[in-house]
Amino acid sequence: MKDLNSIRYPDDIKGMSIDELTVLSEELRAVLLKKLSVCGGHAGPNLGVVEATVALHYVFDAPTDKIVFDVSHQSYIHKMLTGRINAFTDPAHYNDVTGYTCPRESEYDLFEVGHTSTSIAMSIGLAEARNLKKGNENVVAFIGDASLGGGEALEGLAYAPSLKSNLIVILNDNQKSIADNHGALYDHLEILRQSNGQAANNIFKALGYQYIYVGEGNDMKSLVNAFSAAKDADHAVLVHINTMKGEGLPAAEADKERFHYTAPFDLKTGAPRVYDESVDYTDIFADHMLTKIRDNKNVAVLTAGTPGAIGFSPERRDEAGRNFIDTGICEQSAVSIVAGLAKGGCRPVMGVMATFIQRSYDQLSQDLSINDLPGVIVDFAGSVWGISDVTHLGFFDIAMASNIPNLIFLAPANAEEYVAMIDWAIEQTDHPVFIRTPGGPVEHYDGHVNDNFLEYDIVEKGKDGVAIIAAGSFLRLAKEASDILRANGVEMTIINPRILSSLDKNCLDSLRDYRQIITIEDGIVDGGFGQKVAAYMGAYGVRVDVLGLKKEFLDRYDAEKVLVDNGLTPTQIAEIAMDK
Repeated sequence: MKDLNSIRYPDDIKGMSIDELTVLSEELRAVLLKKLSVCGGHAGPNLGVVEATVALHYVFDAPTDKIVFDVSHQSYIHKMLTGRINAFTDPAHYNDVTGYTCPRESEYDLFEVGHTSTSIAMSIGLAEARNLKKGNENVVAFIGDASLGGGEALEGLAYAPSLKSNLIVILNDNQKSIADNHGALYDHLEILRQSNGQAANNIFKALGYQYIYVGEGNDMKSLVNAFSAAKDADHAVLVHINTMKGEGLPAAEADKERFHYTAPFDLKTGAPRVYDESVDYTDIFADHMLTKIRDNKNVAVLTAGTPGAIGFSPERRDEAGRNFIDTGICEQSAVSIVAGLAKGGCRPVMGVMATFIQRSYDQLSQDLSINDLPGVIVDFAGSVWGISDVTHLGFFDIAMASNIPNLIFLAPANAEEYVAMIDWAIEQTDHPVFIRTPGGPVEHYDGHVNDNFLEYDIVEKGKDGVAIIAAGSFLRLAKEASDILRANGVEMTIINPRILSSLDKNCLDSLRDYRQIITIEDGIVDGGFGQKVAAYMGAYGVRVDVLGLKKEFLDRYDAEKVLVDNGLTPTQIAEIAMDK
């Protein structure tokens, strides 16, 4: 067997026997486990496809053959086989690669992706390009069972056979989404597994695919044989592989949900290296929603396949019962279901990651807001302190959602406002409401929460003609800047706007004699809240400094550095206020 560090590219494994490939897989899994235990990451998805990824590169000839990983969070072994092994064997280089495919790293990575259900459609585009250019390479979409249930995946699945040319779909069926799979499609996959792929009722055959089933999806010989049978086909082929999510780590095999993505853990026991017992906003949301469900059986909580991201552990889901709805990884459908629930007289609240609600812009606008239905959307990780991977950025949400007519966009600054806004949104029946979960650590407020959220809240009244309007969790920065200014003899007015989709013109009119207004928001400036204020105050000739994030894609960034780069530290904000 070769030393792992000598395996630079797929050609280095081409001459190996099946037994050697099996040993190689075991060694790759051991190296992967060691890194995951130190750094954390997508453990379950990657551990389950070690053999499949080795077989994939053994049979196909990337980068000539095109391989597209859906979501691409299961591409760690792929990276190890395509010139980046050092980032997994040498702790000094653990951070050299991203957690998703990345064309900036390697020609073997075709797309920078991190959202689900895209691989088949992208592969169709690659196949169409190949056909137009009269090429003959294989095009392979590697997709998980959870991703297959997404609307875009189903659209691609239906279209691909009509190409009447090579397109290979490898369906990695580990019987698990991030949590549980939901939908009749998964009952069908179970029938196919139980019949060893021989069931007469087969959706893939009905759509026109050549169907190949691999019952032992972690067996090297079976995988190599199946992939070899699909290679160079002149039609659409679907290879259905039955794998074990978390293979090789007993704790991950036993608790697939916790190990879908994990923090660093003890390699022997699987126990987290660090226990964080602090309450965060996901706990506050989930516990409060359980209270609402107990009080009103017409309240329903929805998620699109990410219950843990909104605080709904298996125990909380069990307590909520039928009032908790997991649509699977289908954000578009989830928002439309919210609209239907609201129309049917229920009080739906959808918890969703800010990066994923982007996928349902059309439904937010068309199904929910044009119909002016009182559904509630609560997004998470929309802050600069949210997820820093370029594929999972959430800080575009203010610009995206606050400009949709009828949709009320609220940005609480602390836990008490957050809970009060959720209550208000559920109780009102006039409009859809979008609530942005605060970023950073939980902030508390010991005063009375003014629940007229269509009006701004004056937190401090200054006398020196300077006002700072600080949206959401950036209110803390405003207060710290105010302390600096007060020490320099300047008393500043601080305003918490709360509503970012419309202007409190009465409040703004009261500032028309001010010499300066500063707006700060935890999102991009372009299309954001501050520009609305600046446009309105322009009629009064008041100087308005609009502060926020630049419109750019950032990747694995340091949040504090981003604040500095955008002039958003308390010291920088105070300096702008003192710049007369």
